Amino acid sequence: MKIQSCVQLCQLVLLFVSSSMLLLVIPMANADSDDLPTPVAGLSYGFYEKSCHKAENTVKHIMKDFLESNVSQAAGVIRLFFHDCFVQGCDGSVLINDTQGEQPSIPNQTLRASALDVIEQIKAKLESMCPNTVSCADVLALAAREAIRQAGGPRFEIPTGRRDSLNFSNSTIVLQNLPAPFFNLSQLLSSFNSKGLNTTDLVTLSAHTVGLAHCSSFSNRLRPTVDPRFNKKFANSLIQSCPNSSINVATGMDILTPNKFDNKYFRDLVNGMVLFDSDASLLNDSQTQAIVQDFADDNNVFRSNFTISFIKMSMIQVLTGNKGNIRKVCSVLNSNSSSTATTIDSYIPAEFDAPLSYASI
Repeated sequence: MKIQSCVQLCQLVLLFVSSSMLLLVIPMANADSDDLPTPVAGLSYGFYEKSCHKAENTVKHIMKDFLESNVSQAAGVIRLFFHDCFVQGCDGSVLINDTQGEQPSIPNQTLRASALDVIEQIKAKLESMCPNTVSCADVLALAAREAIRQAGGPRFEIPTGRRDSLNFSNSTIVLQNLPAPFFNLSQLLSSFNSKGLNTTDLVTLSAHTVGLAHCSSFSNRLRPTVDPRFNKKFANSLIQSCPNSSINVATGMDILTPNKFDNKYFRDLVNGMVLFDSDASLLNDSQTQAIVQDFADDNNVFRSNFTISFIKMSMIQVLTGNKGNIRKVCSVLNSNSSSTATTIDSYIPAEFDAPLSYASI
């Protein structure tokens, strides 16, 4: 079945977000495999169908339980996946808890401990079902896909078959590879192009439709002068919430629907109500501005494009086949690794949770 218009295929589904609130979602139908990007060598749709046929369903159910009482947690898992893929590829290296690794870097210090923990929960369950079969890199990819689905986003298949990294990057490499919230359009395009992603992918994946941001990440747009691209009333409300950049206040990145994965972020953007300079810069070019407007006008156009861009991102520099391995625990390397990082032999269960300082958003 091809991706078609909402008039033809969409149906209203009421999803219980909590015992006291209902979230109205209009999901698109699943895309046929002919519509989806061709998997890179070593990956395939339904990779675990024979080796661990309940793997994807297990991820789905654990993520459903995780998000049922607080759907805003979806943002933490999605962000964790993005931060993994943009630094040495989608290999699960961001999950490794090591003082010399990726987690202590400045952009990763606000990764949610709850997101890291749910990945470990899923991995532990899958290890009990299918030992040494499903990689942490795939667990994270599938969990991020489920986070999108269960926050009201598009439903789609994702290629699997990734292997886990044997090492990790350091803080310098993380800073060199993750696009910063203060990047201009040229810097953003350079960053995305270096990962094999195009202009449409940039706009699509820039959709901060769920999640929170701290004052320090956008205070440069408020002081010493207010960025004229801001809606004035919105800017004034931010100044009151963030009297200075050192205030550790979190603000929703999508003002209209902060806990729902939809196109309202792009309406925020058109109306001057987004936080990051990198987001506002998408209106500085006629090509990106046109894409923003298309997404703001039609949620289905955004959803179908997001599906393609997300799958493309999920295949950045993946390890497959005899490259990499399958970790027993996602936060530590297997004991036969040549890395100097903490290995499974010296693993302490309490390390499942990242330091609390990493869970700011």
